[in-house]
Amino acid sequence: MSKNSLLSESVIIDVPFHDCDPMQVVWHGNYARYFEVARSALLRKMNYDYEDMSKSGYVWPIVDMRVKYIASARYAQKIKVDAHLVEVESRLKMEYLITCLETGKKLTKASTIQLAVDLETQELQFVTPTVFTDKLNGELNG
Repeated sequence: MSKNSLLSESVIIDVPFHDCDPMQVVWHGNYARYFEVARSALLRKMNYDYEDMSKSGYVWPIVDMRVKYIASARYAQKIKVDAHLVEVESRLKMEYLITCLETGKKLTKASTIQLAVDLETQELQFVTPTVFTDKLNGELNG
């Protein structure tokens, strides 16, 4: 768990063959999808997944993603992807850790930043919309 985590969620993924290169190593671009699976699970946990976001009048595009590859994930390996919500002031910052489920060995660390955009006006929101903080507080105090 991230020391600054406000809310966390984990998912287990069996690395599929189609995610790998000819050496049966996960192609680096596929890690973004693994982060997305964990991020969606975290957002669903607080009842604010992408469908809920758009219904509330906002989209949250990712504007920054940083990845540190530590070791390779491989075909048929079970990996655990932890997503941690660490910042909500004017943006959503999430941190990720991918580990081998069997050994616990760290494979990848990453972070993403998302900003709220009003669907109607297409204007960037400089303050996190209340609908998000209400959902988060509901989960934390639930």
